[in-house]
Amino acid sequence: QVQLVESGGGLVQTGGSLRLSCAASGRTLSSKTLGWFRQAPEKEREFVAAISWSGRSTYYTDSLKGRFTISRDNAKNTVYLQMNSLKPEDTAVYYCAAKPSYSGTYYRRIDYRYWGQGTQVTVSS
Repeated sequence: QVQLVESGGGLVQTGGSLRLSCAASGRTLSSKTLGWFRQAPEKEREFVAAISWSGRSTYYTDSLKGRFTISRDNAKNTVYLQMNSLKPEDTAVYYCAAKPSYSGTYYRRIDYRYWGQGTQVTVSS
């Protein structure tokens, strides 16, 4: 079992930045792909970014490339999401998730086995 706890959400003005963290406990995060998803009110949960177990490969939804950066520190069992130039449409609950590296895709919600409880990000206009 892997327990994931997100932190770092909050209220920020348009153009501001936030860094989300996701700390894992239980089993180590090595050999697992880590992802960030988000869910805005009345919308489906959508893929944001993912990172391979080694950290050498990263993936982003096209619309967020250049503004968001995912990274991980396996020694600290933590994954991060740096979010810059935030816009009101980035307002959502952000979830981190983990999946075995060897199965499924990096972008489908259904392929992730472990989920955090989410952290709220609100961007004011």
